[in-house]
Amino acid sequence: MYEPIRTGPSRRSVHAMGDPGDFPHRSREEELDIQLAGHLTALLAVTDELRALAPSADLDTAAERLAAQVARLRGGRTPLRAKPSAACAPEVLHARAHALAGRALVVAASRADTAVAILAAERMDAHTVAPAEPKQLSTAR
Repeated sequence: MYEPIRTGPSRRSVHAMGDPGDFPHRSREEELDIQLAGHLTALLAVTDELRALAPSADLDTAAERLAAQVARLRGGRTPLRAKPSAACAPEVLHARAHALAGRALVVAASRADTAVAILAAERMDAHTVAPAEPKQLSTAR
């Protein structure tokens, strides 16, 4: 009437884990490299968007340095570069770039990558947007 209790090696539970060698494992350093390369690639895309809106030597240099770091983290594979759409306002792009550089800085610091940490800090400084002046409230009614 009832199913017998599964015992012995021939009756493994469906919930039992397989052999740990059945799937690939990455080290913490490899995971951080992947995460950092992702943040830098996103920052590169935003930098390219800004370059399309307002070309400058600083942004050109930053894009080259970001691409070089992404290639280093990805074992020499250069990042794909999308054609900029320039659909956002520059202030929005600078804020996005600042946030991405901050994320990259955190990951670079946790993996002790000084070169990327310095680059990310420089990009944060470059994309710091002054807060908009507060609007005066109208007292006349």
